[in-house]
Amino acid sequence: MRAALVGYSSSEEEEEGEAGRRGLLLPGPCSAGRTRLPAPAGLPGDPEPEEAVNDDSSRHGGRVRGFPHERGSWATHVYLPCKVQEEFLELLELLVSRARTYVSSLAAMEEFHLSLSQCVVLRYHWIDPFVRSLKERLASFHRFFCVADQVKVYTNQNKTRTFVGLEVSAGHFQLLELVSEVDRVLEEFDLPTFYKDPSFHISLAWCVGDLSGRLEGQCLQELQDIVDGFEDSALLLRVQWEQIRCKSGNKYFSFPLR
Repeated sequence: MRAALVGYSSSEEEEEGEAGRRGLLLPGPCSAGRTRLPAPAGLPGDPEPEEAVNDDSSRHGGRVRGFPHERGSWATHVYLPCKVQEEFLELLELLVSRARTYVSSLAAMEEFHLSLSQCVVLRYHWIDPFVRSLKERLASFHRFFCVADQVKVYTNQNKTRTFVGLEVSAGHFQLLELVSEVDRVLEEFDLPTFYKDPSFHISLAWCVGDLSGRLEGQCLQELQDIVDGFEDSALLLRVQWEQIRCKSGNKYFSFPLR
């Protein structure tokens, strides 16, 4: 199976990875014909994002940042947080152990999520109106289930990191509906929307560099066999989404589903 390029951010808060699409991915379009909101110069007391101190990649596992630090600009990401059971961690351990026989530097994720947006750059003074708009557009959505049981290999757009993830095989329509509303909010702020053909997935492990060639083929088949043969995997990989979150810099916002 060919690797998919995905728009993973290189900032520390986004290390778990984001959803992408099959083939080469380009940023989504910004809204056309709209005047960009003016950015006040030198806002008094405008706090810096938590990550805006040091760009030394050696401090965060060798990851390379996808965009430069700028005072008052906050890396922002909308996603579905995933709570996992103890059995899921057992499955994860089996998968990572097998994958490390092909790529020894592979590291397991510590937290899990499914992305509904790219990682975008939001000015500090836009955070509150951005969150209010998200809350309004997402208020009518109900809880729903997805099945994520297809092992797949991903790389970020600049191929500085590789990920192993579980792609969604059921629940795709509901996710597209959510993305549609999130995209509308992004367009209000002239920010890149999500991908046209997203590969919704939960990232399980990652490594620095483009090592997709080592993880595909035989390795990928072995990982899928582990998933298919794991006890109660059908139930274990059926995920219920209960809330949507937005992370902007060091701020978290939660939007419970009905």
